[in-house]
Amino acid sequence: MQRLPSLRNASLKGKRAFVRVDFNVPIEDGKITDDRRIRGALPTINYLLESGAGVVLCSHLGRPKDGQPDPKHSLAPVRAHLETLLRRTVGWIEDPFKPFAVQPGEVYLMENIRFFPGETKNDTELARALAEWADLYVSDAFGSLHRAHASVEALARFLPERYAGFLVEAEWENAQRVLTQIQSPYLVVVGGAKVSDKLPLLQNLLPRLDRLLIGGGMSYTFLFALNQPIGRSLLEKEQVEAARHILAEAERLSKKVLLPVDSVAATEFSAGAPARVFRHDDGTFPEEYMGLDIGPATIQAAAQFITGSRTILWNGPMGVFEWEAFRQGTQKVAEFIAAETATGAYSLVGGGDTAAAAEVVGVTEKVSFISTGGGALLELLSGETLPGIAALLS
Repeated sequence: MQRLPSLRNASLKGKRAFVRVDFNVPIEDGKITDDRRIRGALPTINYLLESGAGVVLCSHLGRPKDGQPDPKHSLAPVRAHLETLLRRTVGWIEDPFKPFAVQPGEVYLMENIRFFPGETKNDTELARALAEWADLYVSDAFGSLHRAHASVEALARFLPERYAGFLVEAEWENAQRVLTQIQSPYLVVVGGAKVSDKLPLLQNLLPRLDRLLIGGGMSYTFLFALNQPIGRSLLEKEQVEAARHILAEAERLSKKVLLPVDSVAATEFSAGAPARVFRHDDGTFPEEYMGLDIGPATIQAAAQFITGSRTILWNGPMGVFEWEAFRQGTQKVAEFIAAETATGAYSLVGGGDTAAAAEVVGVTEKVSFISTGGGALLELLSGETLPGIAALLS
């Protein structure tokens, strides 16, 4: 396994560290509603401060237009919350083009980097200005590593010392557990809405996995490809042939595949819609219904399918878990994965929705690792080279 340059090997005393973090957190009425990404950066920040470095933190928040400040995307609330978590003053940098000497033991947070022209264009002039703040670069924003942006890619190449923060290091090493350090049987559980989102991942992992469980909205495109009735369930018609190819390739490689045999369905996409269970495999699924969760027969089959797995990747919920009536499939699959983890299996839970689902159903502490990355993890597991990783290794 290729290792990233570790912060543990850096000489930090008296140095200025520029740390790209991922503080892109949900904020409502000025309050942070989920601070997991901020807490995930604390080990790196504290290590730098305790090692005698001065720290400049940089992040984006939301999607303001490039170079156009927008108060609703300001990192000011994050700064206040970070002061509480660190139990120390966090300085504020409003203008990245006016560097000053950050002293050892000091920590500053820069205003939303997307407020300044050139971030999303990977502009070298912005990167050169950011480089004036520091002696070394620390990459700890895993969720942004698939973006060739100035603070992620170009900046790293301007500073002679580049290191992975502890979060990025952990993300990288855990991803390798499902890419190159696999213990069989290897189970991949995919869900979520779209086949197109998961297609590169399936193509890359199909030769490596032993078992493939497909649920969520994307499963109906696969069922449609098998000529099974899906009513008004979610369907990506342009992906039907790709789904058919995946199933054929799985059969050719003798991979075990589990698709829903039944669904919890409703006539409208609503939390309060009356739910009924219908089967797909006997041709009785009604035209006017849409599947919103895997059904009890599929859950029963999943229990047996998951049992005995030694490496597990779970990416994507089994249904509309945000609504209690359609949460059971995600709940049970999560519990089955947690049970295998308790027997010694390795389990990686990835993707923003999947991490949220794991928290809702109460298995956050019962799996091996929960990734903070959505698109970054998908691209990494799909075999892509992430710009932020390439910059660290150059």
